[in-house]
Amino acid sequence: MRFWGGRFRAGRSEEEGSAVLEFVFLAVLLMIPVVYFILTLGQLQGGAFTAAGAADQAAKVYVIAVDPGTARAAAEQAVLLAMADAGLAPANAQLKISCRPADCLAPGSTVTATVTIAIELPLIPSLPGVNLRVAQLRSAASATVGRFR
Repeated sequence: MRFWGGRFRAGRSEEEGSAVLEFVFLAVLLMIPVVYFILTLGQLQGGAFTAAGAADQAAKVYVIAVDPGTARAAAEQAVLLAMADAGLAPANAQLKISCRPADCLAPGSTVTATVTIAIELPLIPSLPGVNLRVAQLRSAASATVGRFR
């Protein structure tokens, strides 16, 4: 310490200010993976909500249709609408309809819609021939055809 103007002051070091620089560098270096992990978890959670909602709506619109062709088209449209609302690519969704008994639109039949959605990594553009999918989420919902139409 030096005596300067009636006060003691610590001598200046050659490394003064490098702690701030090191902190900023390490914070950025460590925060980027953490933020990307949070974005990926958000993408997965949004995909799960989308799959559940799409399956539910597909089953509901299927059972109120008058013929199997219209029912299938309405269910597919419901899935496409759910994908568009979530900002996901419609090509990443698949819809499977199963019925018990075999006649899907007979009164009392149970229709099950299963929606599978492939979730891609966030912020990475799709490349041709490269599969950058994180997970495939599947959700199923059932609805019963009303007895009185």
